[in-house]
Amino acid sequence: TTCNIVFALTAKGLRALSALGFSVSGYAAFGTLFWAIIVAIWSGIGFLIFWRRSNEWFALLAAFALLMFNITYPGLSNSTLALVYPVLNLPITLLGLLGQFSITMFLLLFPSGRLVPRWTGLIIPLVIVQAVSLVVPITSPLSANNWPGWLNGLLALTIYGTIIVSQVYRYRRVSTPVQHQQTRWVAFAITTVATGFLVFGLLFTTVFLAVNQPDTPYVLITLVYPLLLLLLPISVGIAILRYRLWDIDIIINRALVYGLLTAFVIGMYVLVVGYLGAVFRTNGNLVISLIATGLVAVLFQPLRNLLQRGINRLLYGLRDEPYVVLSRLGQRLKTTLDPDAVLSTIVATVREALKLSYAAIEVQEGADFALAASSGTPPAKEALRLPLVHQGEPVGTLLIAPRGRDDALTPADLRLLDDLTHQIGNAVHTVRLTSDLQVLTQDLQRSREHLVTAREEERRRLRRDLHDGLGPMLSAIMLKVGLVRTLYQRDTSATDTLLNQLEAEIELVIGDIRRLVYNLRPPALDELGLVGAIREYVARLGSEAQAHHTTLKVTVEAPESLSTLPAAVEVAAYRIAQEAVTNVVRHAHAQACHVRLLAGNTLQIEVHDDGKGFEEAHPAGVGLTSMRERAEELGGTFTISKAQPCGTQITAHLPLMDSTRSIGLSTLT
Repeated sequence: TTCNIVFALTAKGLRALSALGFSVSGYAAFGTLFWAIIVAIWSGIGFLIFWRRSNEWFALLAAFALLMFNITYPGLSNSTLALVYPVLNLPITLLGLLGQFSITMFLLLFPSGRLVPRWTGLIIPLVIVQAVSLVVPITSPLSANNWPGWLNGLLALTIYGTIIVSQVYRYRRVSTPVQHQQTRWVAFAITTVATGFLVFGLLFTTVFLAVNQPDTPYVLITLVYPLLLLLLPISVGIAILRYRLWDIDIIINRALVYGLLTAFVIGMYVLVVGYLGAVFRTNGNLVISLIATGLVAVLFQPLRNLLQRGINRLLYGLRDEPYVVLSRLGQRLKTTLDPDAVLSTIVATVREALKLSYAAIEVQEGADFALAASSGTPPAKEALRLPLVHQGEPVGTLLIAPRGRDDALTPADLRLLDDLTHQIGNAVHTVRLTSDLQVLTQDLQRSREHLVTAREEERRRLRRDLHDGLGPMLSAIMLKVGLVRTLYQRDTSATDTLLNQLEAEIELVIGDIRRLVYNLRPPALDELGLVGAIREYVARLGSEAQAHHTTLKVTVEAPESLSTLPAAVEVAAYRIAQEAVTNVVRHAHAQACHVRLLAGNTLQIEVHDDGKGFEEAHPAGVGLTSMRERAEELGGTFTISKAQPCGTQITAHLPLMDSTRSIGLSTLT
């Protein structure tokens, strides 16, 4: 009975069966065994899911849907079975209704068992209507066979269009990595089945006609379609029970390559046979078939390589073509003139080449890493970190996230990334050097502006002192000299008074001139040198301290002689030592103060005392600020710290020429 219903043959099928040498009874026995195996596989996978996942309601729905598919697939003949056994009409209808409904709901709820988005639940009444229309008798007005074609199409488009939208939204926005893998398995099976139906449909309507075997499809279709549909229960079983066992991406890769290759082979064969048959006005010619077969054989391997490369690029980017990636990266870097855009170009190229979800570069700054450039959306979990090294020195880190949230980078991906990290490390080092150079250039520009400003301020001060101080005083002296010339014979007493005033004013002018000259460069530096000038200043302070009955003792420790120092270094060192000792005298309440000069690659000035020290929270005064500025404007450093066991220590380092060498020391009091 099963054979007569499910494996029924048309007149064309009977002719094809005879042409193949099969008897009707043998065909019936084969059909019964064949469908028993098909049903056993569907049911067996359903029972296996029920046994392994009976505590999960959605797994139970999947198991029920697989069992019910045995009812709905041969449902085209269920009405015939009901005619033979009328008592089975109601059970068959109810089972068909449950089967259609459970299968559609499985597709809508897969893989989490929830409606995503929630509004997709609005199509459930339509699912029930469709299920009823497919299982009721053909004579019923509710049967889909009695509906207008546009209504059936609209109903199917609404239901399955909503399912597709739901699955895409779920996959992109909601699904976990595990659910991603499950969805891929089932989507792969459905796509393969649909593609197989299409390919075999084209095969039946073209190739068999071309080789003059038009009746063969009616026999093969009963075998091919059920075998193709077996992919559905197998994929559902793997998705629910063993989704981590195999890498679905590899299977998809191979299926795409060989599916497209098969389509090309069939298409090429049909085109060649059809074209040559039309040219030579013959059908079923063996020579034409051999020519087509030879052409397909010649093109098979080149086409396979081309398809494999294209599919690999689609799924994995340029992972298998490292030279192309390096060449593309080099070309883009050549056209990137802005150093700030180099790292952004690199991460964008790497992400695009490997079709990654995220790529970023962190640049090392001391012991820390700072994000310098990124492309894509940062992953929820920790990204893969690949060190970037230049000549053995770490310069940064390349952060990589796989193509999907549940994917892992393959060994081929890691090999390409290992090659890329060497080039990226060199680029990061170059960018760092360029950035450092830009910073130095900016510092140099600021220093130049500072020097120009300081020079102009000094000129302004000199102009003000000369204009407001020396100018009026010299004018007054000139007037008094004229007055003396007038009075010196008539009034000796008045003349003497004016001469005394002139003498005093001239002394003031001389003092102002000396002050101006001293501020420009202390004369003691030219007369005594740096060490002698400091000693002379310390001696003068010591005399003043004795006059005020203080016990401060200042010592100077310096080289016996110093090589010729740059004028700017001499002035800065003298002013720093002078200001530091003056601060000790005025504020430290110290008993001893020690000044030390050391000449090496830098000129080091140290001044420390045993006074009361200083408060770190107290803001720096004019003197400390002046000393710091004098050191830093020459590229040196200035520090102030607490001396041990008490007091304050000031240290300044002023850079010297490379030819300056350390020399012996002597201690003087």
